[in-house]
Amino acid sequence: MQGFFLGCGIFLSLLMFLSLVRTVAGPTAVDRLVGANAIGSKTVVLLILIGLIYERVDMFVDIALAYSLLNFIAVLAAARYFQKRKGFMPGVPQEKRREDGSR
Repeated sequence: MQGFFLGCGIFLSLLMFLSLVRTVAGPTAVDRLVGANAIGSKTVVLLILIGLIYERVDMFVDIALAYSLLNFIAVLAAARYFQKRKGFMPGVPQEKRREDGSR
């Protein structure tokens, strides 16, 4: 059974690499933010798989929960920063954004 979990972990790591490519080469800030969030979510699952491999799920669940909370807060902070920044919504003119109540 550990071989199955190890194979799932390797496959998940390959998927994380694809998200890393999107994070680095994303054309917009939104693409980079979504890529970083996907990496964080997959890392949480990878931590649980590591806990299953080492048969210490109780310890790794706590680590995964703390990491997921930090990932969530970091993505919210980055989204707020990019929302305030000019050019976050590339297709919408500045005047239209002010009418909607956003800055």
